[in-house]
Amino acid sequence: MKLAIVGASGAVGQEFLSILETRDFPIDELVLFGSARSAGKKYTFRGKELVVKELQHNDDFKDIDIALTSAGGGTSKEFEKTITKHGTIMIDNSSAFRMDEDVPLVVPEVNAADCANAPRKVIANPNCTTIQMVVALKAIENISHIRKVHVSSYQAASGAGASGMDELEKQFEQIVKGEQPTVEKFAHQLAMNVIPHVDVFTENGYTKEEMKMFNETRKIMHSDVQVSATCVRIPILRAHSESIWVETERPVSVQEAREAFEKAEGVEVIDNPDNNEYPMPLFLSGRDEVFVGRIRADLANPNGLTFWAVADQIRKGAALNAVQIAEYMIKEGLIK
Repeated sequence: MKLAIVGASGAVGQEFLSILETRDFPIDELVLFGSARSAGKKYTFRGKELVVKELQHNDDFKDIDIALTSAGGGTSKEFEKTITKHGTIMIDNSSAFRMDEDVPLVVPEVNAADCANAPRKVIANPNCTTIQMVVALKAIENISHIRKVHVSSYQAASGAGASGMDELEKQFEQIVKGEQPTVEKFAHQLAMNVIPHVDVFTENGYTKEEMKMFNETRKIMHSDVQVSATCVRIPILRAHSESIWVETERPVSVQEAREAFEKAEGVEVIDNPDNNEYPMPLFLSGRDEVFVGRIRADLANPNGLTFWAVADQIRKGAALNAVQIAEYMIKEGLIK
């Protein structure tokens, strides 16, 4: 099994290396690719030093079985044919192909079987906010169809990559020193602030991030569910949080919902308000699961439930989900 990471020097690329190091993933050879700027950088994997190669339009992918790509949508579109022309399966972390009809959009806990129909040899990794939400929604969908979802996200700086995290840390340092904070990555100063703006605005007043949650959820869940989202950037480094309201076809009790979450693949329940126990990003960064708590009835809707979900954006929201897709495809004989 020969595996490639494209975008190895970025935040998600580094997370790929960390996850593959610790999982029992059957790699015989790992090849790292990056931009001209990243080429030549060295990383250690399972005791062996690897050098980043420059991504070019050549035959470097001829013998590679799987390419985990996280180098931005423009790069993914430009290099799709170069990566897949010899049969390599491209599992892409960008937004480039997510809504293409001939590219499956996969969260393994929800729709892993869609991987079997990938005519372009491309599998798309969904947006981070969508991934953690649909993992939780699947538990409820299994007991009653979800008609509507309202969600507010509280997204960490990690959603903007390593440069976003660097800017947040730099801003806090500058504030402590009494200096004017540097603002480059975000629309406004993020430190000591909350920005109700993630991605660019569209004509309907929603941002692209919010519309991703609408469109991607329907594609992944093969559902007519309506999703209305407000995505907010908050001043923490990593792990996104979401406050989620669902309307189901029939009333679902809190106990029934809790039991469904407890049985769900990839979900862990932390829900003990008497002891102030609920999911928080401070304590859950670096974890693989989607954590659910604050499960309660929606006082405004007899068929409604509301709950709180937290997941590490760089892991389950990006790198881990892609690795899980690869693991599923190997297990099912879709990659040989």
